[in-house]
Amino acid sequence: MDRYPPIAEHGLVGDLQTAALVSSQGVVDWFAAPRFDSPSIFASLLDHDRGGYFRLAPEDPDAACKQLYYPDTAILVTRFLSPDGVGEVVDFMPPDQTRTATDRHTLIRVLRAVRGTVDFTLECRPRFDYGRAEHQLELDGDGALFRAPGTDAHLQTTFPLERDGQDVRGNVTLRAGEAHGAVFTVCASGGKAPVSPTADGLTEQFQEVVRFWQRWLSQSRYRGRWPELVHRSVITLKLLTYAPTGALIAAATMGLPEQVGGERNWDYRFTWVRDSALSVRAMLDLGFAEEATAFVHWLVDRLHEREGRDGEPLQTMYRVDGDPDLPEETLDHFEGYRGSSPVRIGNGAADQLQLDIYGEAIYALAQGGESARQASFRGWKALARTLDWFADNWDRPDEGIWETRGGRKDFTYSRVMTWVAFDHGLRLAEAFRKPADQEKWRKARDAVVEQVMQRGWSENERAFIQHYDSEVLDASLLLMPRVGFIAPTDPVWLSTLDAMDRKLVSDSLVYRYDPETSPDGLRGSEGTFSLCTFLYVDALARAGRLPQARYTFEKMQTYANHVGLFAEEVGPSGEQLGNFPQAFTHLSLIMAATTLDKALDQEQRR
Repeated sequence: MDRYPPIAEHGLVGDLQTAALVSSQGVVDWFAAPRFDSPSIFASLLDHDRGGYFRLAPEDPDAACKQLYYPDTAILVTRFLSPDGVGEVVDFMPPDQTRTATDRHTLIRVLRAVRGTVDFTLECRPRFDYGRAEHQLELDGDGALFRAPGTDAHLQTTFPLERDGQDVRGNVTLRAGEAHGAVFTVCASGGKAPVSPTADGLTEQFQEVVRFWQRWLSQSRYRGRWPELVHRSVITLKLLTYAPTGALIAAATMGLPEQVGGERNWDYRFTWVRDSALSVRAMLDLGFAEEATAFVHWLVDRLHEREGRDGEPLQTMYRVDGDPDLPEETLDHFEGYRGSSPVRIGNGAADQLQLDIYGEAIYALAQGGESARQASFRGWKALARTLDWFADNWDRPDEGIWETRGGRKDFTYSRVMTWVAFDHGLRLAEAFRKPADQEKWRKARDAVVEQVMQRGWSENERAFIQHYDSEVLDASLLLMPRVGFIAPTDPVWLSTLDAMDRKLVSDSLVYRYDPETSPDGLRGSEGTFSLCTFLYVDALARAGRLPQARYTFEKMQTYANHVGLFAEEVGPSGEQLGNFPQAFTHLSLIMAATTLDKALDQEQRR
């Protein structure tokens, strides 16, 4: 077992309320429950010695490891190949289809021999509350019970377990065709013990989970050139969505570094208004209206919450249940992934001023179409009051989309999305015939355009720039043609795209900006942002540069991991960096694929 396997050497399983990472060596090295943003139970990915893990793998240390997903599902298969035989561990979590928040979550691990003879070893070493809480082990014939303050964790197996301090071990030898299972269930203290697993019961649960995922994916309308890539991305977005509220988290993990050994280690297990809002259009394009509608309702609820209060109507991010309280603290007892510290929980960027979120929020409501039309009159009034307030408060410096910690600036992207807020607000008011101060919104929209064209443009660079006091380029502006601020073939935009080619693109991979020329208040460097690379593909396709767009898209696929997942960044050696898997990356992949498909189809028809 590697102390710290590569970030990319993992697959993701989940039950739509929480998720676990399983390494290609059969180790669950990240799992938090009962929610995505709960304290961890297994976190050896952040501290091998203190974090805890659940290993289920052959004893042979030289066995080759491979992973794949069962077709069109979130069921992960880890295969081990050795001279003595071939074994598999099948990991999955049964989704709670009631969509009711629960403190009970189950990870099922089925082990079987496919060929020959395989000796499997089990090690289960939970470490509750980010490794800060002690636990006691109770071991009997029905399995193991780990008791920690407020939490019980049951491990039940179809083979014997033995005590190893307050942890457990087990061994079982399987011959071709034989199978066993291990079921790990987390619940509140004193919760009802689960039923002991049986071979037939595990098979039935497996088949039920297969049916759930394949039935859900069958809604997809995607008929383009990259179905496996797109469908894996949409399954990943579904896995990162908290079903009880419809809120999409940014990533399943916290603390994974943007630079190994550096300090850019953030907690991404929360719902960013920006990321989730942009997912609405992508989900609708693929036919998943229910998921898009759920987030629109979640967003309207956030607007309602601030009615009658002073301050900003929206916060940058929230917990999955809409709680705005995300205090940032460090886990000083964790060494961090390969020494990358500090390890942070919570996120101080929740208190930042990021004005672009109003544009993305209104964009989501506009894209939501029928769900926005069906919103209550009270919901419309909350939206209208937000835009009335924003018309008086948009012209301010902020921290921007990248959540820099180097002081507020007049970020061009924030202004572009400000324009989107007013433009789409006006469209909604017209389409739905709802009361609105349209003249006020129109004046604000037009003022934003004038300001961006005068102050957001650099004659030296012949490009739109990151903020008004700089000559720095910023890849977030690749969204400008997509949101309709500028035509994708406008000479001004094509000149900006050329400048980005020169300054931000490295062998088709795209940096978000150059931190050396635009200090962001943090030490260290970072890799290229996978999100930005897919936005680059989208912009190239819209500009009619199809050979370059397709080549970049195809090339980017080679940076996906072995099961089609992406982290936040690609490092200098092609390694994946940052929290994993990242929703925004998979969202932008879907955006790029659908745009490129449409452009290629149009070219073929011509």
